[in-house]
Amino acid sequence: MPGLLRDYFVVLPDSVAGHAVAGQLPAPDATGAARGMDGDVLTVAHPSGRPWVVARPLARKVSHLRRGDDALVLIGPDRVPEAVLAGLLEGARDRTGLERRLARLPGLHHVVARFSDETWIRGTASGLRRIYHARHAEAGTLACDRPAVLARLTGAPLDDGALALRLLDFLPHPLSRRVLWRGVHETGAGYGLALPVAAPGTAAAPGPREYRWWEPPPPELPLVEGARGLGDAVAASVRAHVGGLDRISCELSGGLDSTTLTFAARATAPAELSLLTVAARDRYSEDETWARRAVEAAGTGGVGDGGHPGPATPTLAHHIIPADQAPYFYADLAATSAELNDEPLPVAPGRARAQLLLGRAHATGSRYHLTGYGGDELFLGLPHAYQDLFRGNPLTAWNHLSGLRHQLGWPLLPTLKALLNRSTFPRWLAGAVTTGPQPVTRTPLLSWGVRQSLRPWFTDHANALITEEFRAAAEQAEPIDPWRGRHVDIDAVRMGARHFQAMEDIGMTIGLPVAAPFYDDRVLEATLAVRLEERISPWRYKPLLVEAMRGVVPDALLARTTKDHMSSDEHQGLREHAPELTDLWTGSRLAEHGLVDARHLLRLAAEPFSPVLVEHSISSTVAGETWLRAAENTWNTSELTPTTTTGEA
Repeated sequence: MPGLLRDYFVVLPDSVAGHAVAGQLPAPDATGAARGMDGDVLTVAHPSGRPWVVARPLARKVSHLRRGDDALVLIGPDRVPEAVLAGLLEGARDRTGLERRLARLPGLHHVVARFSDETWIRGTASGLRRIYHARHAEAGTLACDRPAVLARLTGAPLDDGALALRLLDFLPHPLSRRVLWRGVHETGAGYGLALPVAAPGTAAAPGPREYRWWEPPPPELPLVEGARGLGDAVAASVRAHVGGLDRISCELSGGLDSTTLTFAARATAPAELSLLTVAARDRYSEDETWARRAVEAAGTGGVGDGGHPGPATPTLAHHIIPADQAPYFYADLAATSAELNDEPLPVAPGRARAQLLLGRAHATGSRYHLTGYGGDELFLGLPHAYQDLFRGNPLTAWNHLSGLRHQLGWPLLPTLKALLNRSTFPRWLAGAVTTGPQPVTRTPLLSWGVRQSLRPWFTDHANALITEEFRAAAEQAEPIDPWRGRHVDIDAVRMGARHFQAMEDIGMTIGLPVAAPFYDDRVLEATLAVRLEERISPWRYKPLLVEAMRGVVPDALLARTTKDHMSSDEHQGLREHAPELTDLWTGSRLAEHGLVDARHLLRLAAEPFSPVLVEHSISSTVAGETWLRAAENTWNTSELTPTTTTGEA
């Protein structure tokens, strides 16, 4: 089944109808098995013997344990020992007690638990792992980590309103939860789903209900103490992914985030560590220089705690991919149309570039690949945070904000006005899209998010759908956190975690698991626990991460304060791949849905350096088009019978 090469799991009710649904699940295919991925389906049973959790865990591991009628299933990057599962399950009296014990593990798992005739399911607070549910006509509520699987099982049609929303560059909370199929619902990050069992003598169980299991920690820790906690969390997350593996790889761009993970991966003592760097076309780029410095330091032993020699040095191999071999953005769009993500993702036009990198990593024999995704969202700090600091410490807030204002060129009076603005989240959300121009770079960003402009190639129908979605959401919207800056910080992390799914999917298609350890819940919590005025600064680059890596990463590498960008590769890609874009807009599926003006897009394909494309990104529209084609193709594919191994919990 195209687009469902990734792993998935489904939670089923204890009924004859639920058992029947298990036989309709997407099956393993020859493609996955041929590429070295385990295509078997694992079934964890209800006490009755009927299927409870049915999982196809291609790269992730399923750990499960039953004690009487209570049971626990963890689905994550590492197998959890039975003794640990027993300690989690036997000491918990209720859901709150179980969550307290789960906090001892890296925050990377889907959790499915059964206590007192109720099933609880949740993903991660970072949004890296999500939960969806839908109503099946015979079986009742089904829960799953893949919306396309639920849509297939329930016959759910596409939702044009949700599709129109995905044509924007990003969706703020809570609109990011709008699923592409009608009748399929996403449980919010930080919330879980409770599924009661059917009452004795009845066929149907009560409907699902959401519960909140996660709250961000108060920002109370000083930098030194918080840095220790962050360093421990990063190390634990990396170990959870690659600990004990002999051959692993890391993307080493030369930036601080990827350099940090390189040294954390080195500390797990693999036999071989392959480091991959894509050379930049820009002759002023500094990434390759810093990457070479990192490899040299890692190869000579680096540093350990207190400056003592670090762990045993693995065999290092540095692979530099020449710039002229790296595809531009918008390359190989046909391949993008063949894989169905959970949703259209704006990073999809960079698929060919990502596949080249992961393909080279896979060719080294790597069994797991690490990336620094999530580092910018966590450690750079967004200007909106100064709204929070201003409420408790106005002098410090203004001092920091003044430094930032001069760096970004924000005018004084508009900055003051934005700082003093006290508009509510619903009011901001209702006006978060506009037909006006994009905000200029000198616009102070201190609100609940960033306003977006509707694209000139959107139809009136698409504009009406989008504005109505924002208006309707604003009527009942509540922020993630009452503090404006904290709301934006958490929303940015969750947005990035969703986008990272595209990288995971590409890795899955070639048989190489890909991880972003910074999206671990424990890493998110360790970051948010640090005092705001010490966590971000206009005068220091990622100060919390720098201090957390003291003694792990050499000080000379922690001193970098610059970051390269690839905007030129995107603009050049519009020119290089104009024929592919022309083919994409010829017979556009989005146009058939009445969402885009295909003639306008064809004109832009012929004019890749148009001022319109300088002001407005087209990447989300391309992602929406390729996603829609994949979704339509998937629905017509026949399925195979799964090979099932059964375990009881």
